[in-house]
Amino acid sequence: MNSPDFLTDTPDAAAGTTPPPTAPAAPDTEGGDDWIALDTYAERAYLEYAMSVVKGRALPEVADGQKPVQRRILYAMREMGLAAGAKPVKSARVVGEILGKYHPHGDSSAYEALVRMAQDFTLRYPLIDGQGNFGSRDGDGAAAMRYTEARLTPIADLLLSELHMGTVDFVPNYDGAFEEPKLLPARLPMVLLNGASGIAVGLATEIPPHNLKEVAAAAVALMNNPALSTAELMAHLPGPDFPGGGQIITPGDDILAAYESGKGSVRVRAKWEVEKLARGQWRVIVTELPPGASAQKVLAEIEEATNPKLKPGKKVLSQEQQNLKKLMLDTLDRVRDESDGESPVRLVFEPKSSRQDPDEFMNLLLAQTSLEGNVSLNLVMIGLDGRPGQKGLKSILQDWIDFRVDTVTRRLAHRLAEVDRRIHILEGRMVAFIHIDEVIRVIRESDEPKPDLMRAFGLTDVQADDILEIRLRQLARLEGFKLEKELSTLREERDGLRHLLGDEAAKRALIVAEIEADAAKYGDARRTEIRAAERATLTQTVADEPVTVILSQKGWVRARSGHNLDLSTLAFKDGDGLAAAVETRTVWPVIVLDSKGRAYTLDAADIPTGRGDGVPVTSLAELQDGAKVAQILAAPPEARFVLTHSGGYGYIGKVADMVGRNKAGKTYIALEAGEALLPPLPLPAAADPASLRLVVASSAGRLLAFPLSELKELGKGRGLMLIKLEAGETLAAAGLADGDRVVATFVGARGRVADESVPLTDFDGERGRRGKPHGRKGTLAAFRSA
Repeated sequence: MNSPDFLTDTPDAAAGTTPPPTAPAAPDTEGGDDWIALDTYAERAYLEYAMSVVKGRALPEVADGQKPVQRRILYAMREMGLAAGAKPVKSARVVGEILGKYHPHGDSSAYEALVRMAQDFTLRYPLIDGQGNFGSRDGDGAAAMRYTEARLTPIADLLLSELHMGTVDFVPNYDGAFEEPKLLPARLPMVLLNGASGIAVGLATEIPPHNLKEVAAAAVALMNNPALSTAELMAHLPGPDFPGGGQIITPGDDILAAYESGKGSVRVRAKWEVEKLARGQWRVIVTELPPGASAQKVLAEIEEATNPKLKPGKKVLSQEQQNLKKLMLDTLDRVRDESDGESPVRLVFEPKSSRQDPDEFMNLLLAQTSLEGNVSLNLVMIGLDGRPGQKGLKSILQDWIDFRVDTVTRRLAHRLAEVDRRIHILEGRMVAFIHIDEVIRVIRESDEPKPDLMRAFGLTDVQADDILEIRLRQLARLEGFKLEKELSTLREERDGLRHLLGDEAAKRALIVAEIEADAAKYGDARRTEIRAAERATLTQTVADEPVTVILSQKGWVRARSGHNLDLSTLAFKDGDGLAAAVETRTVWPVIVLDSKGRAYTLDAADIPTGRGDGVPVTSLAELQDGAKVAQILAAPPEARFVLTHSGGYGYIGKVADMVGRNKAGKTYIALEAGEALLPPLPLPAAADPASLRLVVASSAGRLLAFPLSELKELGKGRGLMLIKLEAGETLAAAGLADGDRVVATFVGARGRVADESVPLTDFDGERGRRGKPHGRKGTLAAFRSA
């Protein structure tokens, strides 16, 4: 996926099309006209731009975990001598150095990257020690770069200490005046330690931070046994470790799936403690927040819940807003932010009553604020082959190990070459020391001492130059002992280096020892606890009472307490009337099905119970454009219904599959244009499908009965064919029968309604057949058990 050099391609090869007969006129500077089709130029230019963003700005390298701007900042600060113990300098000076030598972009991009690398609440292991205001977790920005100062932190040595040991390649900077490292020789997998976040063209990355000791242990385990699975690696590296702490409640299997695929999410919640007070009182102290949460954000969310604003286009608060406001005000007495320098996070929540259960109290706050939230995992980075891609945990560690093995090999080879050069020079000095008088005589008597020395003592050019440049005091007797000792030490080191370069197992053992030493030096305890728990949800407590939900023909809904109501006493608006009345309970979901097959979930407690006309269903659910309320049902989540429509298809559906959290509902029944839902048929809780028949009638007067066991239970869809329909024919009615007869309701030409008992044995058949004519006058409108 390297950027194409489209300027060297021919038009035919680039575009795959025949060039126009006459190319546009252009100045002939090299003996011919160069042209390229505009669409091809635009496509290739955009691809080049996209790859420039992907590789040059947004994505980190798996080798050192840095983006180009971060790498340049660290390198520039090292070259400026801003090590951990150095005196910090103004950030503006650092930014100027970076822009002038390595990063020809705006100063804001460089300074913002520098600020982020200094924030201990953003990075798990900050690489820059910032002096001054570098922002806060509440979203406060950093002071201008002319006010702040910066230097490197000790842990930055993990990236920079081996930089000039032949470990990595250097490339020219943007104008060729300087050189910069292509990568940094990371001694640990920094891409996992600090993570990364970025958006490129067509790609994005979200890598969470991890604990240094755990990452090091996983890397060592994989080096010792490359066949380890991701699950086995998670014994050492169980999950992310965020700088702000918190608690990961995602089950281990879900974290494993995210680490294997490179994509997923973890759910993180705040950590708190219940503080006991006098006279049985208590309060909750929140001390750690999930990533992306802040004290200000939590307070703003509580303010929004207790003092809600009208939604656009609405004149009154929705029932949901009113219910939440009442619940919050009845539960929470006051909240304070007591965060300070000693306690970066300290939120105090006091309950309305000490008789409340602390767990239920916190469950409400977790469900309604960012005290609990999801953190994305999208492990996209640039691999060792230079290609961006999504990697799993094992792939990331293996790529870094390959990079580290190559880096250490280059370091050892570089050091061996240095040792060989030094030994060569010292061997020449030893010759001069042993034959000091003759060396002095040759130098004194020769017009060209260098070639004469080389001939007389068998010295090389380098050795002869060194002898001619040494000081006389280096030829003292004491220096001879030092020479012998240094030669002996270097020869031992040379033997060791040659052994390491020739023995792969010994080299890998050295790498493991270095990883373990770095882990012991820079590692710390895990901050984020991992303990699986259920996601906090708002379960508003309501009394379990019987209630009747009433739907009008024009889509208004209301509720009345109790069952067996006298519906004839109900009043409706002019031109409106009763569409359906469903007997349910306040703790059961109410499902509205629209004319396009979408299912919406209403809470019975949200439906007005006064003596008025109720509220439009559209105020409780966001019906899709052009859709109207078609059917309504209410039952326990485990209840089942037979769902049919005029297209002649149907299936058995469970209420739990219809329930959705969004006000916009969920797609449930697939309907084609012009098809309409028929009333849902409830199945008795203990019903055996083998003992029931489904009876269906077409608009052409044909009737079919078949065992309900021939119908499938589906989560959603169009269903199975119930009765074969001819062109222009529809399914007119459907019903359930538990015997050999069914009562059919017929509607005559003048609207007269008549019930008739119909024997089913005359119409038994298999699902999907044509059925038989029922031979009665009028239209069959409904069925009920005999």
